[in-house]
Amino acid sequence: MVPGSSPSTNGGSGGGEPGPAARPFRRRRRNRHGRGLRGELLPAHLAGSRTRAERFDEWVMESAQRLERLWGEDIQTYQFIVQEIPDGLEELVRRGGAVPLASSSAGSGPRPPVITIYRRPVESTARGLVPVNELIHDVVVEQLASLKGMDPESIDPTYGRFRPL
Repeated sequence: MVPGSSPSTNGGSGGGEPGPAARPFRRRRRNRHGRGLRGELLPAHLAGSRTRAERFDEWVMESAQRLERLWGEDIQTYQFIVQEIPDGLEELVRRGGAVPLASSSAGSGPRPPVITIYRRPVESTARGLVPVNELIHDVVVEQLASLKGMDPESIDPTYGRFRPL
């Protein structure tokens, strides 16, 4: 080693640490003045900081709140669940069946009626054709209408206004 040089600061090939090419990627991250990340890129209160799944959950809750404004407290008895994909999707596709966007089950006894929205099928159906939040609302209205035995237009008069022709 050259006199007067320190093995931890030269980063070269003379003893001490291996050269910059041999350092692991995580240690080569650009951090010029030892400051590191100064904070979050997007604060938590901005929409861009939420994940797609969190945004989807929020849209389902907004849809339920829209229906609550129309139907009152009757909607509070329903339970809304978001699931990634339907159970048994592989078998359903293998048989050539249509992929469901949601499902519903009537309540029995102490169990409330449940409306399950499938996130991935809804997102792939809405891709570029319909705003995702409006498709979610239409799917929730369809499921609620099937549970109540009514037409979707009687549940929400704005049903289907964003559907492509």
